[in-house]
Amino acid sequence: MVASDKLFFWLFQQRTARLQPLVTSLLDDMDGYTFSAPVIKEREVRLDGLFLPPPEQLPHKPVLILEAQMAANPEFLLRLYNESTLLLCHQFRQGQPVRYWRVIVICPSRELNFGDPIPVEEFLRHRVHWIELAPDRLPPNAPPLQQALGLLLLPEEQLPASSSRIRQQASATPLAAEIDDVIAAILLSRFNGRSISDICAMGGITLDDFTSSVAYKEIFGLGLEEGRQEGRQAEAAAMALRLLHRRCGAVSADQQARIEALPLADLEALAEALLDFRGTADLSAWFAQRQG
Repeated sequence: MVASDKLFFWLFQQRTARLQPLVTSLLDDMDGYTFSAPVIKEREVRLDGLFLPPPEQLPHKPVLILEAQMAANPEFLLRLYNESTLLLCHQFRQGQPVRYWRVIVICPSRELNFGDPIPVEEFLRHRVHWIELAPDRLPPNAPPLQQALGLLLLPEEQLPASSSRIRQQASATPLAAEIDDVIAAILLSRFNGRSISDICAMGGITLDDFTSSVAYKEIFGLGLEEGRQEGRQAEAAAMALRLLHRRCGAVSADQQARIEALPLADLEALAEALLDFRGTADLSAWFAQRQG
């Protein structure tokens, strides 16, 4: 799951109501909706998100399929149509047939090159609801979450002022208590190679608030849950290796073996330290410091 996909999964996995202000033209409320990112095993297709109403409301309330597409892709519209129909078949086979459904696309602009719209024109007209994030596409009365997601696209020098404005606008909304977490998650997703102090400055967040935020602990796997030590250790090692590959490139076989042998507490420490790594030399220095 790439960083942007993980961001949207984190945003909605436990708070499906966050989406509702963005889709008021489709739904008055989202009470009882659940969110997941199912894999359609027949074709190994993973959806960015799926919002399901309670089972008893499924016959008359719409299912919402979420797709986040942050870059041009001339196959996107065809893929979106294909994956939507695969989902309908998947739900039918699971004993949860869908009658009403819409597709929510979060993107910079629907004017990006997503492919020829003519073959899927009716699908786009009747099924797809666009949430656009580019500064020139944001509506004047955009909800705070839509404006916050726009931080993914703004020039870096505009981020502090924009973050402050969004925080003020969110103060009178249900997002007020969560806006710092949301901004932290968005900036972590966009600048996952930058130092923590840089990200705090861009978001107008104190270092203490940032490092204690849910986003910091969860979106990149830092909030490791308690559980069976052996299983959690393997999961933590795999997460640390994925993050290291993203930040530093490939690690050596010896470094990988040393990471996989670390106890859970050391893996948690590594997951926090590697946020500031610039290359594999930093990993070697971290090992040397632990041994010293």
